[in-house]
Amino acid sequence: MRVRIRLFGRLHDLAGASELDRDVPGEATVGEVWALLVADAPAIAPYARAVSAAVNADFARMTTRLADGDEVAFLPPVSGGRA
Repeated sequence: MRVRIRLFGRLHDLAGASELDRDVPGEATVGEVWALLVADAPAIAPYARAVSAAVNADFARMTTRLADGDEVAFLPPVSGGRA
């Protein structure tokens, strides 16, 4: 099946793209898509424990199963303001 992947913030910079289309195995999970991305762009690996994910604009867990045509977004942690 094919999914669209969107990367935000620093992830976009490190992976060198904000949107990617990937063929993934049927019934792949968000975590499996993340693992494919890390294999292609190892620089994003340090974000594994802090990244948030969404499927079709709804927050999702790494165990969420995907369907053909889903859009998976990965968002790095956000910080801001002054201490």
